[in-house]
Parts: sequence; C-alpha cells; structure tokens
Amino acid sequence: METIIKILAQELGQSEAHVQNVVTLLDEGNTIPFIARYRKELHGSMDDTSLRALEDRLQYLRGLEKRRDEVKGAIENQGKLTDELAAAIDAAATLAEVEDLYRPYKQKRRTRATVARERGLEPLAALLFAQERDCPDPQEAAAGYLDPDKGVETVADALQGANDIIAEDISDNAAIRKSLRELMLKRGQLVSKAATEEDTVYRLYYDFCQSVPRLQGHQILAINRGEREGALRATVVTDRELALPLLRRAVVKPGSPAMEFIKAAAEDSYDRLLYPSLEREIRAHLTETASEGAIHNFALNLRPLLMQPPVKGHVTMGLDPGYRMGCKVAVVDGTGKVLDTTVVYPTHGERQKAACIETLAGLIRRHGVTHIAIGNGTASRETEQMTVELLRQVGGGVSYMIVNEAGASVYSASKLAAEEFPQFDVNLRSAVSIARRLQDPLAELVKIDPKAIGVGQYQHDMPPKRLDEALAGVVEDCVNSVGVDVNTASPSLLGRVAGLTAATAKNVVKYRDENGMFTSRKQILKVPKLGPKAFEQCAGFLRVPESQAVLDNTAVHPESYQAAEKLLALTGHTMADVAARRLGDLDARLRDLGVERAAADCGVGVPTLLDVAKELQKPGRDPRDELPPPLLRTDVLEIKDLQPGMVLTGTVRNVIDFGVFVDIGVHQDGLVHISQISDKFLKHPSEALAVGDIVKVVVLEVDEKKKRISLSIKQAAS
Repeated sequence: METIIKILAQELGQSEAHVQNVVTLLDEGNTIPFIARYRKELHGSMDDTSLRALEDRLQYLRGLEKRRDEVKGAIENQGKLTDELAAAIDAAATLAEVEDLYRPYKQKRRTRATVARERGLEPLAALLFAQERDCPDPQEAAAGYLDPDKGVETVADALQGANDIIAEDISDNAAIRKSLRELMLKRGQLVSKAATEEDTVYRLYYDFCQSVPRLQGHQILAINRGEREGALRATVVTDRELALPLLRRAVVKPGSPAMEFIKAAAEDSYDRLLYPSLEREIRAHLTETASEGAIHNFALNLRPLLMQPPVKGHVTMGLDPGYRMGCKVAVVDGTGKVLDTTVVYPTHGERQKAACIETLAGLIRRHGVTHIAIGNGTASRETEQMTVELLRQVGGGVSYMIVNEAGASVYSASKLAAEEFPQFDVNLRSAVSIARRLQDPLAELVKIDPKAIGVGQYQHDMPPKRLDEALAGVVEDCVNSVGVDVNTASPSLLGRVAGLTAATAKNVVKYRDENGMFTSRKQILKVPKLGPKAFEQCAGFLRVPESQAVLDNTAVHPESYQAAEKLLALTGHTMADVAARRLGDLDARLRDLGVERAAADCGVGVPTLLDVAKELQKPGRDPRDELPPPLLRTDVLEIKDLQPGMVLTGTVRNVIDFGVFVDIGVHQDGLVHISQISDKFLKHPSEALAVGDIVKVVVLEVDEKKKRISLSIKQAAS
C-alpha cells in the first residue's frame, strides 16, 4: 500500500499525506462530491476531477497488485518461481509487463512447439539455443534425436521441431516483447486500405498511412468502425529491417556453429508469432487510448452542457418539430408544470401554417409565454421559420432558442416518463422535456442516459462500463455542485445526489408525498433506509427552502453550522443578516480578524471557513447564475443568406478533436477548425472553448449543396 501511495503522489503531483487521506476516505465509503466539498483540509483542496483521476488510478494500481499476486501464485504452484522472477513481477509497472512475464508459464493451446516437445526435441532446442562454441553443427546435433516412432524421421524433422521450440521461447521472452512493443509504438505506422470499391463515409481512409505516435483518436476510432463495417482493412506496419537486428542482438551469439540456425529461428519467431501478436496488442492499445480520449472529450462536453444557465421562472413553450406527425407543443409554467398541450402542422401547407401560428399565438397570450424552446431535430428549420413569423405577429416580448433534443425521444418512451406523465402520449412528453431543457437543463438532462445526449465522438463504440462510469461521475459532480431542492426534485435528480441511491431517492419522494414538504434538513433522517452515513454524504447538497433555519438552504454542511454561527458572532452579524443578504462587509471584517485566527476560533480549517463565508453571503445561490446567459433569438437566417466575411454571434454546441461546431442561427451548425480558434497553439479545442460558450465568428466559406459552413473565431477577434 505504501508503494501505491507514493506512485499516486508522484503521478498526481500531490503530497503523500493528502493522497493517503483521500484513499482512507474512499475506503470508508465517502463519495467524491462529499470529499471534494467537505474534506478540503484533508486533501489540500483537490477538485472533483483530480479526485476521480486519483480514484481511477488507485483502482488500476490495486488491480495490478492483485494480478501480480495471482501470477506469482500460479507460477509458484508449478514450482518455477525464483527470487529473480518474483522481483521482476513486483517491479512490473503495467499489466502488459506482468502478462509478458507470465506468458512462458501460461497454459497454452496446442502449438507446433508443444508437438515438438512431445517428440522429445526440447533437449536439442536447448543445445542449439545455448550456442556454445564447441556445439556440434546443427545437422550433426539433430542426427542424435531421430525417432521414427515419435514422428521424427529425418534430420529436417528434428531441426524443424527445434526451430519451433526456440521460436516460441523467443516470442515468450518478456524483455524481447517489451523492446519490440516500444519499437512498434515509436516507429510503427497504421495503414488502412479500401476493402470495397463503393464510395463510403470512410473514403478518407481508403489509402491512409500515419505514424503511430502522430495518430489522432478520431482517426483510430473511424478506422476501427470502417473495419467493422467491411469498408476498410487496417494493420500496424513496422519496418522488418529495424525489428530483426533488435531481435538478433537479443538472442544470437556470434561465432557459434548454431548461429545461422538461431538467426533463422528468430526471423520465424518474428514473422509467425511476435509481429502478429504485438500488432494485435498495439491495435488494442491504440483503441483503448483513443477510447479514453473520446470518453474524456465526451465528459468535457457533458459538463458545460449540464451546467448551462437555466432560464428560470418563465412560462415556456416547447416545440418538438416533425413532418408527418406534426409539431408537438407543450406549455409549462415557471416551475415546469404542464399548462397546455396540442399538436400543430406548420409543414403541411400555407393554410395549416397560418392555422398553426394562430393556435400558438392564442397559447402565448393565454398563458403569458415569454420563451419558446425548439428541438433541433427533423423539421426544426421549418419550425424555426414559422416561429419567427409567429413572433412578428404577437408583437414582441417573446424570444426563442434552439434546444438540443438529443435523447428526448429516448426519455419520452421510457418507464420514467410514463410514470411522470401517464396522461400524455410519447410525442407530447418529448415537447414537455424540450421546454424544461430551456428552463433547467440539469434537472431535465439527468433523466436521460448520458450516452444519448450526443455531445461526443463515437460514444457508441466505447467500452460501455467505462463510459457509464465516467459520464455518471460528471453528472454526479454537476448535480452536487448546484445543489438540489429536496421538496421539488424528481427521483432522477435526487438519485444523483452524493450518498443517495435510486431506492433512497424514491423513498425521499414517497416520504414527501405522504408527509408534506420537508421543513428542515434533520427531517431527512426520517426517510426510510436513509441512515446516518447517507445523511452525512447528502445533507450538504440538499436544500430545504421551506426551513426556518437559513443554513438549511445553503451548501453549509450541518456539521459546520456551529462554525457558521461562530463566524457570524465574530464578525458582528446575525442569521437575520444572512436571510436579508446584508453581509456585504463580511469578507472585509474577516480579513481584519485574520482568516487563520478566525478559522481556529471557529474550530474548522481555512478552506472550510472560506466556503462557509461564501455561502452565508449568497444563501440559496445557484452557481450557474454566474455564467453568461444563453443566447435567445427573435429572427432566423438561412444558409443562402450567409456570405463570406459576415460576423455573427453563436453558441458552441459540440467540442471535438479537430474543432468545434457552432450554432449561428442557421439550421446547420458551422465548423470552426482547431486552426481557426486561436492564434495560440492548441493541442485540443477544449483548451479554449466549452459547450454553451457564446462566441463571435466570421463566415469563411459556405457550401450550400453539401450544407457545410466554415467559420473562424480568431479572424472575428482581429
């Protein structure tokens, strides 16, 4: 365990004491959001992303340690474990190195070498491989191992068997495999060719060659998918003339009569065993690396999407566009309660379009609608144009926004949606979801499988378990950083709160339904199956606006209530000042007192004291309100209206390896290539931009036929 702590501390650039504290907290069953927020003194104020990286790496290193023990045990059971081999296994830094060392002792399927050993040719192989200077010529040596009864009828048979044994032993050598693997990773090239004469989306890779170190994740994943779909054939190619000298240096002893024989066996080992095996390993390694990159990219995009500023307190109309089935409409009040629903047909001709505008104008006036959310799917363009005509007719006071509807249909057909809206059909549920996505993206999007939200690359090609873990972590961090109103939250939202499970979240809602609204945080302890440990983890993230205790509607944890009261007393304030938001001078008074001295007087660490002070100044605050508001529109452009040189304002919709897609008010998002984001060198677009960012762009090129729009951010800034 000591070694793991040291490794983690070195890799993450943290002190061993802080790493040890985090490991202890995790082993005690504490959640990442709780540790990140309420145990800062113990870990040096690491953020949730760093803590999750530590947790992931801890699991890998513990798995590595477990595998080392398993391998040593398996070899020891064969009576072949030496001190030297045990030390080598203990020193192996990766699972691949451990497996290389275990390879010679693994139970193998029947091979050519197995057959040769059964024929009694292992001593001949050992004699030749030793390459002693007084060793007889291979032909002469082989003559002593002929045995027709075992199938060794000629010298050639004996030498072939010895070759097979030596080739397999060479391919099982851990040091050789490691050297060749490193060579292939440094000097290898991924080559893909067309496997079909048809024109497909993979035509970029019909004659593709790129060195392994320079490969981009999206290239690897595209080639993998092309292979699966039968459009491509791909392989990792390594210069054989670079690999063979490395192999010969490792196994050939100059001057021996058996030297040429061993050279030939080494070449056979490389061509028949080593290269094919390592090529598969390299492909698997590339896929794993690309998948991790894509999962990281998905998580990067998901976080800002979930944390988009809500448009609270406004009556909102949700439009789920469609052709044949019409446009589904739902009007919800400022809390998301459904006020009205209908279906209109704006794409069925001018008469139906006019009727649609009249119907929607009536709903706007009747319910006081101020915002319209339009799903970005099928018929979105026509619906947006109709909406602009509608806004002109109602005479102002209403704006609209295109909302990413990815996953809305998945949600509307789910058991969860059926429970929430049993009175509505599937299509109308989708319209309600779209309206609520504008009002509070986080509360609505947590109901959907993160994979269905669609802000990544090749998410359906990722290892499902790993992707689910990463995305669930992002959702959990977002929900807990915002906080959840225990009296209005859905079971889906409550289930993402640290310490709560799907079952306890349902119990919270059931208790609320049976007993009325919660009036204090302490009352949460009365929820069945929600014990002291779960309460400790979740309490600080649950808000109780109806409580008479002001602190119950803040992120101050109940364990720090006394510290908060002490701080107020030290600075000459009261809880009434907190409720009335009269703490504008708190920071100044705290500085006058001295932060460290005040923390000591309050019995908490400095990070906790500063967090408490921040919460006291803005009770019930939503961190999303501090972000730039979403871009609402009242007019629409068409792709034919775009001209090179036009400067527009848009919203970043997706961040991928080679650029970002920006919504500029045209049905088709425009692409800002990574080279057009900034004058500074960027390894990845996420270094400069995130989903939801509002940016100024200049139009570079428009291809109306292919519906492609090229944009530049750096030229718009110059």
